[in-house]
Amino acid sequence: MSRKILVMGLPGSGKTTLTRALAPMLNAVVFNNDEVRANINRDLGFSIEDRVEQARRMGWLCDRVVDSGGIAIADFVCPTPATRAAFGEAFTIFIDRIEASRFDDTNQIFIPPERFEIRIEAEGTPQYWAERIFKLLRPAFDPKGPTALFVGRFQPFHDGHQSLIEEGLKRVGQVCIAVRDTQHVDGNNPLSFFDVSRRIEAALRPHAGRFVIVPLPNITHVFYGRDVGYVVERIFLDDATEAISATQARRQAGFG
Repeated sequence: MSRKILVMGLPGSGKTTLTRALAPMLNAVVFNNDEVRANINRDLGFSIEDRVEQARRMGWLCDRVVDSGGIAIADFVCPTPATRAAFGEAFTIFIDRIEASRFDDTNQIFIPPERFEIRIEAEGTPQYWAERIFKLLRPAFDPKGPTALFVGRFQPFHDGHQSLIEEGLKRVGQVCIAVRDTQHVDGNNPLSFFDVSRRIEAALRPHAGRFVIVPLPNITHVFYGRDVGYVVERIFLDDATEAISATQARRQAGFG
């Protein structure tokens, strides 16, 4: 899921109203252009150069939220290709509801974007569009769609597991992560299903809506008959990832 979101358009087009409807649905941090200018970027004016610098700083703020695992929404005009380049790659929502704003200087320099993920026109309420955007950003898991299955203890879930599951996502589109209930079977299994699933959800947050986590008994054998209708395949990753040790990860996490 895209976690850096740009809501752009002319002043007065409805950017802030839409952002207020969308942000709680995504639990997103919002950077409103006017508020950032008033509290952080008071040194900037409205020249072309300052607008580009404002966009760069807005992008930087969003990147810091994304780097920490969150979702960031920037609510500002971002009027030119140069400002959008300075802001950086993002899921772009173009609000195209008005032909001109009350600010002539902005109207004169505003260039509609050639690339955007969704364009919002006059019809539809902000809540209607927020729901549509939410479904694009966080699709619902389809239990009848093609799904890759991963069965494991994940004690604990580490970078190797994450790389493996992300490869499955690339190949199939969505995954089911089946966690074996092995807590306290021996010293190598300190974590409960809740502890394991919480770690998986945090690591795979960018892929929300494309995976489910389910508990399993302590499966030790997998048998199948002929014509089972699915493929059983090992995924080989690079040597460094293959070498990641669950034992070492447990020691680093203080589990013995």
